[in-house]
Amino acid sequence: MGATSTPAYDAHADWYEDFISAGGGYLRRVHTTVADLLGAGEGPCLDICCGTGAHAAVPASLGWTPVGVDLSGGQLRHASGRLPVTRADAVALPIADASLPAAMCVLSSTDVPDYPAVLREVARVLRLGGRFVHVGVHPCFVGAFADWSQRPSVVVDERYADRSRSLASWNTSGVRVRVGAWHVPLADLLNATVAAGLRLVRVAEAGPGGVPDLLAFLAVKD
Repeated sequence: MGATSTPAYDAHADWYEDFISAGGGYLRRVHTTVADLLGAGEGPCLDICCGTGAHAAVPASLGWTPVGVDLSGGQLRHASGRLPVTRADAVALPIADASLPAAMCVLSSTDVPDYPAVLREVARVLRLGGRFVHVGVHPCFVGAFADWSQRPSVVVDERYADRSRSLASWNTSGVRVRVGAWHVPLADLLNATVAAGLRLVRVAEAGPGGVPDLLAFLAVKD
């Protein structure tokens, strides 16, 4: 994760490797969602903001050849043992136009200051008919604006409209208090996907207790 103008995850790479490896049921839900949307295929699948490579086994199990890109050298130290990787910014992918059959971005949309620019890069590098899978924290229920401390209730406040980076979180021991997050409201996310030239095919939500903490979609380049 963490394709930003500065690699925020470098200082936390070893901690994050342990954290994501112990993801348990949450990580299983993420991977089930990725697999369901991506489907079987062959050829390279670009893992954008691949971080430690924690999700690489999913496309590999479906017949794809995962390759990763991330800005954090600290994260890539862990990822390099799981898939081929290169260090680069997600808004300037070192990949030729219309060259890839598939790409995915998993749990990283809030790690970049300009996710619409990432989506435009996705559309540039995908060939016609290429698939893109987005899986991220749910933009309506997960962020500095959302308090999950009284589960199953989730309290959302007026900060939902704030698109700036924030390190605020109800969870004082998680990822966001360490590296922060840029909030991407739901309408911004979907509109940016369409504006990039990607056609939404399917949208999925997942989460425990009836309130989804993940939002995912499959889009294709027409």
